Amino acid sequence: MRVVFMGTPSFAVPSLLALHAAHEVEAVFTRPDAVAGRGGSRRPCDVARTARELGIPVMQPQTLRGAATASLAEIGPDVVCVAAYGMLLPPETLAVPRYGCINVHASLLPRHRGAAPVQRAILAGDATTGVSIMLMEEGLDTGPYAMQRTVEIGDRYAADVESELALAGADALVAVLATLDTGTATWTQQDDTLATYATKVTKDDVALLPEISVREALLRVRASSRSAPARACLGDREMTVVRASITSATAGPGAVCIHEGAPVLGFADGALRLDVVRPAGKGDMPGSSWVLGARLPEGVCWRCTR
Repeated sequence: MRVVFMGTPSFAVPSLLALHAAHEVEAVFTRPDAVAGRGGSRRPCDVARTARELGIPVMQPQTLRGAATASLAEIGPDVVCVAAYGMLLPPETLAVPRYGCINVHASLLPRHRGAAPVQRAILAGDATTGVSIMLMEEGLDTGPYAMQRTVEIGDRYAADVESELALAGADALVAVLATLDTGTATWTQQDDTLATYATKVTKDDVALLPEISVREALLRVRASSRSAPARACLGDREMTVVRASITSATAGPGAVCIHEGAPVLGFADGALRLDVVRPAGKGDMPGSSWVLGARLPEGVCWRCTR
């Protein structure tokens, strides 16, 4: 089967690799290179780097309308496969391939349609999530799906869950393409009444506030990312909380204590141990190592910082 792939971040790489192993990938469409650093140099995304390593032509249009869709039509793929492309496909693009445009979406649709399904699943306290291989249409993640795979969230962080979902999605995508080729694909329509929407996570969504529950605080840490980090200021020391765990240590809301060598923040109904932190301007380090150099004054408090 002749395939065109559209994707951008690391989540999409397993799908590209799986397609390359099983089909003829004619071209890869990805977002334009991002500007990185103070020098304004351009940095290619993970999918662009992988495609070039595989010898696949890479196209990086600013928009899919006009010339980009004309180029896609010239290629004439049987199917367009999409995974975290980061750009809406206009109707003229959706109409090009004979089997349509197939998307790897990181949720069990219709739950968590939208841009941040993994983070929203964690913030909601979902025990499980998954991937859906869906037929794209003009609506936001509204199309029917041909296959779903379930993944446990447990006590894991967003990046860890995304890594497993990326592999599950790649495997399911290849399986669905096989049914397209044989004409045996079965599509399930989504129940719109059960739909929820996973809007992009902001710093406010993962803000650590002394008045929230310790469980909510832990979920916010697990759902945080480089673009929307969970942050706190201990005295005058700002940091990102990278990893944390609920502890039996006693600390009131806004209070700080040291327990088993690590900093602990007090919330409305419990306390959170900071297992890994990223101090301002530095890299990740164990909370216990940070404490050794911090020399926190007695009775120091913590507050939210965005």
